[in-house]
Amino acid sequence: MGNQRRHLTRRELLLSTGGAALAATSLFGCDLLSTDPTSKSKGKPTGSKGKEAPALAAQVKAGKLPAVKDRLPERPLVLKPAQEAGSYGGTWKTFIQGIDGSSVYENIGYDPLVRWAPDFSGVIPNVVSWEVDADGKEYVFHLRKGMRWSDGKPFTVDDIAFAFSDVLSNEDLFPVFPEWLAPGGKPARFTKVDDVTCRFSFAEPHAFFLERLASPEGNILAASPKHYLRRFHKKYNPDLDKLVKEAKLTDWNQLYFGKGGDGTSGLAIWQNPDLPVLLPWMVATPLTKDRLVAKRNPYYWKTDPDGSQLPYLDEVVVEVVTSPETAVLKVSNGEYTLPSTDILTPSNKPVFARSTEKGEYRLIDQMTSDINNGVFCLNLTHKNPATRKLFQNKDFRIGLSYAINRAELIKAVHQRQGKPYQSAPRPESDFYDEKLAKQYTKYDVAEANRRLDRAGLTRRDGAGWRLRPDGRRVAFTVELPTGFDPTYPATAELVQNYWKAVGVQLRVQAQGGPLFWKRLFANEHDAVLYSAENGLRDAILDPGWFFPIAGRCYYARQWADWYATGGKSGEKPPAAPLRQMELYDTIKITMDEEERRRLFAEILRVSAEEFYTIGTVLIAGRYSIVQNKVRNVPEPIPEGSLYPDPAPAGPEQFYLRA
Repeated sequence: MGNQRRHLTRRELLLSTGGAALAATSLFGCDLLSTDPTSKSKGKPTGSKGKEAPALAAQVKAGKLPAVKDRLPERPLVLKPAQEAGSYGGTWKTFIQGIDGSSVYENIGYDPLVRWAPDFSGVIPNVVSWEVDADGKEYVFHLRKGMRWSDGKPFTVDDIAFAFSDVLSNEDLFPVFPEWLAPGGKPARFTKVDDVTCRFSFAEPHAFFLERLASPEGNILAASPKHYLRRFHKKYNPDLDKLVKEAKLTDWNQLYFGKGGDGTSGLAIWQNPDLPVLLPWMVATPLTKDRLVAKRNPYYWKTDPDGSQLPYLDEVVVEVVTSPETAVLKVSNGEYTLPSTDILTPSNKPVFARSTEKGEYRLIDQMTSDINNGVFCLNLTHKNPATRKLFQNKDFRIGLSYAINRAELIKAVHQRQGKPYQSAPRPESDFYDEKLAKQYTKYDVAEANRRLDRAGLTRRDGAGWRLRPDGRRVAFTVELPTGFDPTYPATAELVQNYWKAVGVQLRVQAQGGPLFWKRLFANEHDAVLYSAENGLRDAILDPGWFFPIAGRCYYARQWADWYATGGKSGEKPPAAPLRQMELYDTIKITMDEEERRRLFAEILRVSAEEFYTIGTVLIAGRYSIVQNKVRNVPEPIPEGSLYPDPAPAGPEQFYLRA
């Protein structure tokens, strides 16, 4: 592993709260999450209900645990149930496809310092409450006095300080300091005020700091128990080399991260039952090739409005399933409480709908933030100058877009779910731009040919293929990742035929994940087929589909690298994307929400003019499956790449009704 860290180039995980950065502790009584101990729930609990789970009460009686009042903080977070107060007991059974830590995180690993509201409407308090100064340069956080890790040890500011100063600031662990803690390239300053108060100070306004804390990257600040992890840290353990050698590793950072020191979205935390957590459930049986079992955390720091300690469910069992067909069969038979969304595709929806009575489950809607299920990204910074010139010709891209019969594609591939669309914020988003969304989506072969002719591709060979100015056939390869989306091959095949009809040869190449990403990062691809994300409030915070900003930019990686590295690598972009980058830099230091919206609207206007990518279908008809006996699941459940569903929806208050 050496000094390489897997999360250093993760896309910006910035989500807008609509002014929440200036609203501090007033959010404590918001939505499903509340710290108002006087609020009352509706409905009556069924089954066992007291101040703690019966199994924990038995341990207290046996002298194996402190009383529940001594396990909770002085002011626990009071969770207002989505429907009613629940009862204790039962198992949440779900599955993941392959040994994947991020999928477990999306179910039971989300409890950062601050969190997304269940309805994705903004950021709300969780582990901490906050205050922000007017210029957005200083954030003060207040912890819950008496809060404890799952092993009973106190959780204090020292744990956050350890994560910031000894982990994120340690070059052996993070060779590059996280950009989300360094707006303008200037690292934050962390100050411990007392055991339950700390301060983050920035050299310039950080408009999206709370949103970053609510993202997977921010999780590490609430997932680094100093008393446990210090024994695997070079600064604190003089005998660490011995431990590294005993573990048959080559570097201490391998040992540190292998013990779960990289936060809850990694794999190691789910394979180490000794690691203390702040989560509702803690590892009992480590994740293997077969399954993971997580049991109730006796020191969990949330209660329902009646003062009963959460979570309601006793345990979570996560099966490892390698065959999608097996997963579909088990879901149809009602074997999973709240199944993984991996197999909840449009093509499987009729199968699941037919089995609701037999499986004793219901289908509920999801509020997706995903934009487009199949975007063709031509590499605008291609290594070959002739290919680059062709791809950068806007008429060429427009011609290809007009040549796609999206209505037929939606009917054949997406079970009639969706509508023609480009890479644009969703219609229900405040950022919706009609021109960006709908331009060039009409199926018009005559206009397609006219645009391709205007791009200078008027000559053809004997087989009818268009020729480039250098006499070579207009042909390129689109790469798609295998095992990611079952609709990609069919989409690529249809578009291959549509473009053949206008004289453009498209080759389709499915690539395994590692090779796909390797070629993308090396800028070796002609084109990529992928799905566009972040089309609701998150559009402004991960805007990589609207201009080249992110490390995983599929259509202009060299320009994106230039922006991400401050010009140290990549290529300086042309005037239009450069203007978008400048606008976005201004957005990130602008605390006024309306001004941010105005600036982002200008970014989208430029995106419409540039037309970077070729979209196909607006994603629609997303759904989830919930067993009938499961209660307190909000409907619809938000879903998107930056909302690790269903975890922000509050699984700790899910319960099974008899």
